[in-house]
This record gives sequence, C-alpha cells and structure tokens, in this order.
Amino acid sequence: MKNVLVTGGAGYIGSHACKVLRDQGYVPVTYDNLSTGWEDAVKFGPFERGDLQDRARLDEVFAKYEPVAVMHFAAFSQVGEAMREPGKYWHNNVGGSLVLIEAAVAAGCLNFVFSSTCATYGDQDGVVLDENSAQMPLNAYGASKRAIEDILTDFGASDGLNSVIFRYFNVAGCDPDGEVGEFHQPETHLIPLMLDAIEGKRPALTVFGTDYPTPDGTCIRDYVHVMDLVDAHVLGLKWLEDGKGSRVFNLGTGKGFSVREVIDHSSSVTNKPVPIVEGDRRAGDAVALVSGSTRANAELGWSPERSTLQRMISDAWRWHQNGHYDK
Repeated sequence: MKNVLVTGGAGYIGSHACKVLRDQGYVPVTYDNLSTGWEDAVKFGPFERGDLQDRARLDEVFAKYEPVAVMHFAAFSQVGEAMREPGKYWHNNVGGSLVLIEAAVAAGCLNFVFSSTCATYGDQDGVVLDENSAQMPLNAYGASKRAIEDILTDFGASDGLNSVIFRYFNVAGCDPDGEVGEFHQPETHLIPLMLDAIEGKRPALTVFGTDYPTPDGTCIRDYVHVMDLVDAHVLGLKWLEDGKGSRVFNLGTGKGFSVREVIDHSSSVTNKPVPIVEGDRRAGDAVALVSGSTRANAELGWSPERSTLQRMISDAWRWHQNGHYDK
C-alpha cells in the first residue's frame, strides 16, 4: 500500500481526507503538531507528531514512510487574526511550507497536493472567479497561500516538483458517518457558530456586517461539503500519479449563499430559531466569493453532489449533537 503524508491530518479537513485516502487504498500518515488539531481525529493511519518548521523531524518521517505524495493542509486560517498578526501567518504558513517542500524534494517525494484558498482572489465584485482570475488577497492568510503557490511553481521549475493546487471556497458539513467532524477551539466558522447559538452554547450568532452591496446586506459565499472537497484531493493525487503534471483547480459549486440565507436554512434543518446580533464588518472580509470554474469537473471528473445547504447543515448538525474531541 502507498503512504501519503498528510500535514494537518488531525484538523477538520485533513482528518476527512485521511478517511477517504484510507477508503481508496492509501495509508494516510498524519503529521501534525496539534496546535489546532485533535489526536482523537487521527483514526485512519499512523500519527507522527511534529512541527513544519522542524526539518530534522520531517526528514525522519519521510525516511520512515517513503510517501508517494504530500497532501498539505496544515496552516493558520483565521482572517481576523491574520489582519491583527500578519507575521504569525507569514512565519507559520509560508515558513513552514517552505521547510516542508524542501524536505519533500530532498526525499524524492515529488507529488504535492496543496490546500490553497479562494482568499487569494481578494474582493472582485461582479467578477466570475476562475483559475485565471487576478490574485489580490485582502489579508495575510490569502497572501500567505498565494506565496506558497509561487514557491511550488518555483520548485517545479528547479526540481521537477509536481503540484496540484486547490483554491477552495467555504468548506462546511461533516463526515456523514460521524467518525470525524468539525470542532475548533475557539470556533470561527459560520455554521458551527450558528449551531452553538441554536443549542444555547453561546448567547447569539454575530452577523458581521449587514450593509454589504448584496440583496440582503450580508456577505455571500460559495459553500462546499467537506466530503466533496476531500474527494477532489484524492482525484488530484491520482492526477499526479498518472503523470499529468502541475495544475490549479478551483473547488466551488458556482452558487453563493448569503449569511442570512444560511441562517434561514439552519432554522429549517433544526426546527429551531437562530438567535443573532448584528455587528460591524470585519476587516479583510470580501463582499462575495463564488467560483465560476468548471475545470475540476472537466479535467478531474469532480462533481460536488453533496454540496447543498440542506445536506451540509444536516451533517454538521448530526456531528454537533453527538461528536467531540478531547485534547
């Protein structure tokens, strides 16, 4: 069986990717420092604790497992924090990724699947976002991911590193089997925050900005079910194994929903009202981010069939009621 090194495999998206990799016949080797991840989420393959900045530890893990590819999820990803502490994002996301890429190249592991983001596009009102859209990030999170994309391109030219880069939109939902799910401390994502408010675990959901130039005044985002997302990562891995070379793909549904629409759907799914308070806009938040790309479907055969609000919120609600991790 072939080993795949999954950085951030103890986190939300990484743990779901490990499950799908296992189901597809790979051995996912989680590499995580547990700064935001959960050891309880590592259920589908070996766990190696370590930091991306630790080159000696990475060399040890590459030598031990000889992975056929790296699937790189590990990153800080909070927009508000990135605005307040940009140095933290440049140091961790870019610095750590550079050490990882150098270690992979040194080990002869030349297939690399990278978790990027639509935040690299910034705020382009009215523009259909595809892989050729200008990248104009509004914050250090998006800028750090764009920089890592550039690093991968450079190492492709110098060392033959092949990379599939996924710029994805808002990830939601959970494993429908309930083996892994979404659980952050502190929580920052809209749907789990909303479900917390519904259950009374927080007084209310804060809606950040109600005066955006959208039909109901709230931000619009393109939501993708986490299981659809990680399916795409496995397709990207197979693309690289087939020798098709480096490629960039957007992962989105092409349909956007406003914050208020997500609130209304959550009330419908749970049959409970969502207590809300209105707050000011957050610095670094784009008005609307919606994919206009069909490349992933045309070239990878990817179809986000689970990515309806009903399905994403229902799966998240099931996990929210029954799932948790302990440090």
